[in-house]
Amino acid sequence: MKKINFYDVKPYDKEFFDMANLKYQYQIIYHEEKLNPHTALFAKGSDAVCAFVNDNIDKDTIEVLHGEGVGLIAMRCAGYNNVDFKAAHEKIHVVRVPAYSPYAVAEHAIGLLMTLNRKLHKAYNRTREFNFSLNGLTGFDLHGKTVGVIGTGKIGRCFIDICKGFGMNVIAYDPYPIKDSDIVYVEVEELFRRSNVISLHCPLTKDNHHLINKAAIEKMMDGVVIINTSRGALIDSEALLEELLSEKVGAAGLDVYEEESDIFYVDNSNIIIQDDVLRRLLSLPNVLLTSHQAFLTKEALANIADTTLGNISAFFENSALENEVCYQCSGSPGECKHVETGRCFK
Repeated sequence: MKKINFYDVKPYDKEFFDMANLKYQYQIIYHEEKLNPHTALFAKGSDAVCAFVNDNIDKDTIEVLHGEGVGLIAMRCAGYNNVDFKAAHEKIHVVRVPAYSPYAVAEHAIGLLMTLNRKLHKAYNRTREFNFSLNGLTGFDLHGKTVGVIGTGKIGRCFIDICKGFGMNVIAYDPYPIKDSDIVYVEVEELFRRSNVISLHCPLTKDNHHLINKAAIEKMMDGVVIINTSRGALIDSEALLEELLSEKVGAAGLDVYEEESDIFYVDNSNIIIQDDVLRRLLSLPNVLLTSHQAFLTKEALANIADTTLGNISAFFENSALENEVCYQCSGSPGECKHVETGRCFK
């Protein structure tokens, strides 16, 4: 029986992976701890490990895993910016879940926008105290407003469809635009200038780190609403805080935060958070922050479990790894062997 160690596991993970594992019957060992160079030792005797978005899969972690004979890191998420692929190449294969429910994330982004705009969170708290005043709850019609969408993958396109349903004008930026689509693509600077709402739906790369910074915000409309359900480091949090305080940014809906790794997914209600930027963001009435939960629907969790265990099964059966993240694909043309062999390396 193949043995797999799962890291950073929550009760909802265990529920859906136990259900999906009825088909495979792997020996799964769940750990609440995140994967890092120290906890990688837990994987001794394991054939594979399963990790999540805030695990530290750096060179040291990979060396420990490789030394313990682990051949596969199965990410149960779409993002993989926390993996050192150069260190993993020729040692450990890395697979991911490229799509689990684009609807879940897109709908959460819309939820953040709607809640911020119509002050639903404030109205909820007021009426529970029998305060039925409407003062301070004025929003604006989404119909006719321009929304700028950065990233037009599956999630971005779902978000675009929803926005069109509201009657919004949609413009988009993507360094790799979809050919023959009806999406109106513009350069990112034009998107900044024209958008009443900006929503981020792109992966984090070295090229777009702090894509939303002070200079970018200065190009935006006064009162712009910024929504981020992708990766926290797409936004310079200190710059965002400064522009929220000056009211250049009208509101921010954040499901991610660039320093979230030691804060999100756990109950910190009884400790004093030392991150001053986060504390100040949460103190603002025009900021709505959720704890990286955009993916959290029953459908998405089921798809994540099915795809992750399917990726693991393909590895054990020496089949092609359809969802492998290939290090050589970012190198020179012709270096990647994935097309020929179905794997980044043998």
